[in-house]
Amino acid sequence: MTNTSTEEYAGLGMEVKVSEIDRELRKLWEQDEARTNASLMNLVVYTEKPGGLLENSSIINELTRENACRAILVEIARDEEASLRAWITAHCHLSHGKKSICCEQISFRLTGRVTGRFRNTVFAHLNSDLPLVFWWQGELSDVFTERLASVMDRLIVDSSKWKDVPAGFTRIHEAVEGNTTLVVQDLAWTRCWQYRVGIAGLFDDAVARTIIGKIDSVRIRYSPGNRNTAMQILAWLAVQAGWKVNGKSTFTTREGVLVESTVEPDEDSAPVGLVELSSGETKVRVSREKGSAHLLREIDCGAYHVSSLSPADPEDAADLVAQQLARGGKNSLFLKILPVFLELL
Repeated sequence: MTNTSTEEYAGLGMEVKVSEIDRELRKLWEQDEARTNASLMNLVVYTEKPGGLLENSSIINELTRENACRAILVEIARDEEASLRAWITAHCHLSHGKKSICCEQISFRLTGRVTGRFRNTVFAHLNSDLPLVFWWQGELSDVFTERLASVMDRLIVDSSKWKDVPAGFTRIHEAVEGNTTLVVQDLAWTRCWQYRVGIAGLFDDAVARTIIGKIDSVRIRYSPGNRNTAMQILAWLAVQAGWKVNGKSTFTTREGVLVESTVEPDEDSAPVGLVELSSGETKVRVSREKGSAHLLREIDCGAYHVSSLSPADPEDAADLVAQQLARGGKNSLFLKILPVFLELL
């Protein structure tokens, strides 16, 4: 059984009774008039990982530097006797070196059978005037229900952590049928944003544009654990170029050209180390060395060679979530490529 002593969770702030959370939060703000409570959204972070509460509290401390929110952290341990504990704290950051801008955090640790208790506990402590961003960490479980999904405005997942990706997206599809405005964001997709921007930007070059419709080879290299990101890039290329999927590795362009794709893992690769499109001697590629903060964008065609650098996508999940929160948007392109991605899997 996991050790759940008071000392172990001291980093979460003050432990309180669930029935007294609102009263204790008011007292927290009354203690210091220099604090300003800032909140633009409800951010729920859900985990079933032991020790996840403390890890996520550290993440929230960083996220709230740029994203004001009411954070609700939840850790669930099903293999323990039923219990519910709660803590409150505030993450404060100086604004212009003067007044502290603070975001409140409520942490819950639930054990045992939790489905109904979890839903009711979270719903009761949302700021009803603010949108709900729900970051689900790890595999989707039976806690993810239609009723829970019905109140979400944005759902953030990471399909790279799933054992059965099609089943995970099927579960989401079934749960969100009644919430047509829900925005679903996959961190596997977020990890390749700069790659997609880089590839699209290279085709502004006149030489690169000559191979549109003539591409006959695609090569993608990735590090183990990032196959979903690699396959989503491949799906994106197919959808944007209008290629017909022939199987798991071949496509046909609108002009009838057969495209062979190679998607290969490499222990020494960055999360995505290479995306290369070829037609004859012309190659358009975006690459990244492991550990590098930049992407190298290149066009090679005989004696013609151009290259440039651009920033790489972050690797840490918290940084990826921060990017998503900063960008917002409907994520319609991801929904557009999702059927092709699942077909390629």
